[in-house]
Amino acid sequence: KVLIDVPRSDLAEELAQSETKIQVLQDTLQQVLDRREEERQSRQLLQLYLEALKTEDSILSKVAEPEAAPRKEMDVVDTGTSSTGSSATTALSDQVLAALKEKPAPELCLDSQDLELVLKEDAAALASALGWDKQRAGALQEACDQELSKRLKQVQTLHSLRSTSKGKKTLP
Repeated sequence: KVLIDVPRSDLAEELAQSETKIQVLQDTLQQVLDRREEERQSRQLLQLYLEALKTEDSILSKVAEPEAAPRKEMDVVDTGTSSTGSSATTALSDQVLAALKEKPAPELCLDSQDLELVLKEDAAALASALGWDKQRAGALQEACDQELSKRLKQVQTLHSLRSTSKGKKTLP
């Protein structure tokens, strides 16, 4: 970088070379620097792509789990809740209920499976379990529904991007 920035005439005099040779030298050095920068940017882009793939895989696995497991987990939680004889029977765990009560935007803190459970819950039972009025519980369910929809759209977009990128790999 320093050799590129030095005035051509000064460098030519110092190295006892013609200015034409110095210009070729500086151009070559600039090309090397440009190539290194392109390689660095390519590595960064590749790292971002790999991180995005990892994130996509973790999101897909989280979304796939609720499709396969909610009935099993709801049955276990429902059985446990009804056997305790609590006044508000919900399929929600104590952790989820605590998050719903304490967090300012609980829909952002819950995983997709828990959002589905909140949506499936009866608004009156949810309100009773949280000690809220039915209108506030309904607003919470609406926020959870919007967040879940947003997440599902993101997953669909990632699937679309993945299929598009796979399609491009097969092209010559």
